[in-house]
Amino acid sequence: MAEQLTGLADDRALLGRTSTAERVADILRSRIAEGFFPPGTRLSEDSIGGALGVSRNTLREAFRLLTHERLLVHELNRGVFVRVLTVEDVEDIYRTRALVECAVVRGLGKPPYALEGLAAAVSEGRRAIREDDWKALGTANIHFHRELVALAGSERTDELMRSVFAELRLAFHVVDDPRELHEPYLARNEAILLALESGDRDAAERSLGIYLADSLERVVNAYRRRVSAP
Repeated sequence: MAEQLTGLADDRALLGRTSTAERVADILRSRIAEGFFPPGTRLSEDSIGGALGVSRNTLREAFRLLTHERLLVHELNRGVFVRVLTVEDVEDIYRTRALVECAVVRGLGKPPYALEGLAAAVSEGRRAIREDDWKALGTANIHFHRELVALAGSERTDELMRSVFAELRLAFHVVDDPRELHEPYLARNEAILLALESGDRDAAERSLGIYLADSLERVVNAYRRRVSAP
């Protein structure tokens, strides 16, 4: 827990003067999405509340919000834990991704598009590969798709997908070989970016649909191997 809390106290400044459960939930959701709290981790009220400088009641409300988002589970007489997904959860996550992400690309207006965020996520992925940091590559991949969704310019869609991408990170955590999982998709991210840079959203949508179908198969197969292992 000490390692997982590293840097969490730095997020205290994000709370500002109006510490609310929603803002605490935002911080914890981001931490889950960035991989700091793996599935099955017990979240200590005292440790996290102390790191963020918030009351027990505020933290419990934040936990309640994240439980509603299926990121946490409360176990009677044991505490609050980061959720461990089922294979069916993973399949549903990808079904949601395909519905939303492909619709975002399909609904783009005329080019040029604001692609700075996508380009930055691709650069982040290249840097992760140079540094052999496969967890960081998974994070860069999530950043790419988050930026792709942001092209819709919809706060509601962004909010929906924030929790979906946080759940996706929970699935990534149980995969044995993160390099095998994430490395092939950097080139696919680059291809989607190039298609959008050229203004060909139809090609981008086709690439994205194939990408998500392939990724679903790879993640589910890896997930089944891991959760069925003794």
